[in-house]
Amino acid sequence: MLMPKRVKYRRVQRGRLKGAAHRGTTVTYGDYGLTALEPAWITANQIEAARVAMTRSIKRGGQVWIKIFPDKPVTEKPAETRMGSGKGSPEYWVAVVKPGRVMFEIAGVDEATAREAMRLAANKLPIKCKFVTKTGTEGAAQ
Repeated sequence: MLMPKRVKYRRVQRGRLKGAAHRGTTVTYGDYGLTALEPAWITANQIEAARVAMTRSIKRGGQVWIKIFPDKPVTEKPAETRMGSGKGSPEYWVAVVKPGRVMFEIAGVDEATAREAMRLAANKLPIKCKFVTKTGTEGAAQ
């Protein structure tokens, strides 16, 4: 599962999911991509599930790039714990994704195969996604 090797601070504040993505909005490495249409925290488990779905769909042909990384720790307090006594311990890692962000890319397969692989990956994610190509951003919402 994806997580940072080391971080400067063990616990971070939640932040806000306001606005559109400024970086990572174009397909750079592959020929086809999967773009987020909604803001969300994507967990490391969800990223891995989408990756597995894509690689199985293309039968280990072509190449897959993951363009998001879960570098934000999410803390949780134990069950049945009283209020107070500080912040909880880090439980899992998330990637902050804003609308317009290209999350996955594929190369080395035809468009129909890539579209089906991205559809399967989008079903593993908690947000609406769109299939995009390197030339433009045509594609329907999944």
